[in-house]
Amino acid sequence: MASFQIGMRSSALLESSCGYLLQELQMIWDEVGEDQFEREKVLVDLEQQCLEVYRRKVDNANISRARLHQELAESEAEFTHLLLSLGERSLPGRPERKSGTLKEQLDAITPALQEMRSRKEERVNQFRSVQGQIQKISAEIAGQSVYDDSITNVKVNENDLSLKKLEEYQIELQRLHNEKNDRLQLVDTYIDTIHDLSSTLGMESSMIITKVHPTLNELCGISKNISDSILDKLNSTVESLKEEKQKRLEKLHQLGKALKNLWNLMDTPYKDCHSFSNVTDLLSLSPAEVSDPGSLALNIIQQAEAEVKRLDQLKASKMKELFFKKQSELDQICKKSHMEIPSQPEMENIVNLINLGEIDHADLLMSLDEQISRAKEEASSRKAIMEKVERWILARDEERWLEEYSMDEKRYSVRRGAHKNLQRAERARVIVNKIPVLVASLVTKTESWEEERNKVFLYDGVPLLAMLEEYNLSRQEMEEEKQRHRVSPSNTLQMAFTTQEKKAPSHVVVEQENMVGSRPSTSSRRLSNKSLNGGFSNAAPFKQKAFSWSPTVGNQQHQFCKSRNILHQGGKKNARAKDVSST
Repeated sequence: MASFQIGMRSSALLESSCGYLLQELQMIWDEVGEDQFEREKVLVDLEQQCLEVYRRKVDNANISRARLHQELAESEAEFTHLLLSLGERSLPGRPERKSGTLKEQLDAITPALQEMRSRKEERVNQFRSVQGQIQKISAEIAGQSVYDDSITNVKVNENDLSLKKLEEYQIELQRLHNEKNDRLQLVDTYIDTIHDLSSTLGMESSMIITKVHPTLNELCGISKNISDSILDKLNSTVESLKEEKQKRLEKLHQLGKALKNLWNLMDTPYKDCHSFSNVTDLLSLSPAEVSDPGSLALNIIQQAEAEVKRLDQLKASKMKELFFKKQSELDQICKKSHMEIPSQPEMENIVNLINLGEIDHADLLMSLDEQISRAKEEASSRKAIMEKVERWILARDEERWLEEYSMDEKRYSVRRGAHKNLQRAERARVIVNKIPVLVASLVTKTESWEEERNKVFLYDGVPLLAMLEEYNLSRQEMEEEKQRHRVSPSNTLQMAFTTQEKKAPSHVVVEQENMVGSRPSTSSRRLSNKSLNGGFSNAAPFKQKAFSWSPTVGNQQHQFCKSRNILHQGGKKNARAKDVSST
């Protein structure tokens, strides 16, 4: 109604103005005397111009109205789009559509639209911040060395700015934060482990860490690289250090055991051992229990190796002394019991092995102790037999002296000491008469000993049974020889002596030196079936057939010559002792 009144007022005002002007124009035309045609033409032209002015005004008004419609529609569409992109159903205080003029509607929606635009801008900033952090942390996890963390470079999808989407990004960001923290803790754990292991091994940890990646060094001032490749490198570095720690500890365990064995072997004073207590203290520790700085350093290992080498050299020298001492003890036991002594080349070979360090000294000493123990045990088992052997040798000395005395034609002549010789001859005959029983007892005991021990009884390297059999054969031969060369009965004194000798059978023995070539012995057959290895090795039992005879093999005569020489030399020694005692 008001607009209509304004139109009416404008029309009236226009009509009054135009009428006044037309009147004034009529007055001018009348005064001028303008013809009617020109007057009509001017009026038509004025009317046409007025219409054109009105038309332009109307067109402009239509354009303005259309623009307002478009602005209103765009505002409505933008408002709706903002509601959808922000995930909101409506905005409190939003004006109802088509209430009032276009300008009123536009003025009514503009504040709400501005509010939604502000919310959108705020939401976009939130998305940009969260997405920027996600991209940055993702780049750190991926190990990118250069990353542009400018927020303006983050592209945000403005079509979905809902709180649900923002929450999803925030959850992803929190997950990445947790993963980053876990990785940082893992990196710190690896670095701490490297520090501890390097300290124990006496190594420079900063160089090892920098070699893995420069950013891991705290002095670098750059955020640490936490990528998968760096974690793998740190893990492999820690594993290699643990392996090195294990190897060094095992090496020190070996050196520590070697040191303790050498100290115990050589009775090293405590003050000399104390300087390497840091090595021996590790013997009871596992790798996880070793953490003292420098306890597994290379210089510790080198010092221990040098000490072990020095002690090994010293041990070799002392071991040779101890070896010679025990060898001498073994030789004395063997010589005293007339057992076989270990060969000299074998002993020299053992000494060479000691010098070269190719023989275990503990095993060598144990072997020598076992040999000495076995030698003592065998000497003890031979004692009863050896006592009878000594009696047999003494009896043979007496037998030999009696033979020489019987061959002396002047034995009954009156001379100084003749009565003493007669007394000794009587004693010698008593002893010689006991020889067969003594030999038989020796044979029995020796056979029993050999059967029990399954080896040959050697006397200075010669089988004792062979010596006894040889002796029995020699007695038998001498008896036969005596029967063939019996003295004539015209000599009464000689006959009496001969008759007395017959009462004591088998007491005259000729020199064994004349017996070797006269008749071969059965010993060769026996020796060929026996093991003649002496000392303390096992051999086949000696099966004795007493007093049997068979031809000898030439190489066995040497053994019998040796046995004969042994008995002869023993007899000479005992004879000299007898002469001295009788004198």
